[in-house]
Amino acid sequence: MRLDKFLSQQLEVSRAIAARELRARKVTVDGEVVREGAFKISAESQVEYDGNALTQQTGPRYFMLNKPQGYVCSTDDPDHPTILYFLEEPVAYKLHAAGRLDIDTTGLVLMTDDGQWSHRITSPKHHCEKTYLVTLESPVAADIAAQFAAGVQLNNEKELTRPAVLEQVSERQARLTISEGRYHQVKRMFAAVGNHVVALHRERIGEIVLDEDLEPGEYRALSADEIASVGLPKELNRK
Repeated sequence: MRLDKFLSQQLEVSRAIAARELRARKVTVDGEVVREGAFKISAESQVEYDGNALTQQTGPRYFMLNKPQGYVCSTDDPDHPTILYFLEEPVAYKLHAAGRLDIDTTGLVLMTDDGQWSHRITSPKHHCEKTYLVTLESPVAADIAAQFAAGVQLNNEKELTRPAVLEQVSERQARLTISEGRYHQVKRMFAAVGNHVVALHRERIGEIVLDEDLEPGEYRALSADEIASVGLPKELNRK
């Protein structure tokens, strides 16, 4: 890779600014000052900017984040802060959410730059299960579990929802597992049976469960087993 392109990505600046920093002798490769943007670096090259090591990305990245309220899952939003604020990773802007949450919904978000991997989570044909802890305005009716198991009719939808599993936790709280991802689905399902969601927290995506040690806004890398539970990327499959 060209050195100026690498600097542009790592520092999140334009190529022109990267070239300026090179001319200012702020960049070394393997301990030697390099001023030419066209200089080619390899995966083994040790690049430093202003005395700080820059890490080259060697493969796809996978993280879980405990999303707090007030943040959106897009990578860029003119009106609201995004979850990228919490990710202290090189070129974090290349990461995307594998299954978004609404601005007022909290809990598990999976972040990756592996499009095929995230597709296995978001594609309707894979029916990836997701579990939510739901807090409701009114008590959980005794017949809601049976209604959700049979499928409910959402407003402006032709087909019933797929069978879902409801477990009552308390008078006004339930744990709901669904296997599809329609727009605002959980809120609309409860609206369809005459209740209103006042808080929503995602606990699980597929076999990946939100780490209870993560405070809101904290994140960690996924383990190899967690990554493989969605589908083995090529890098892991070769090991």
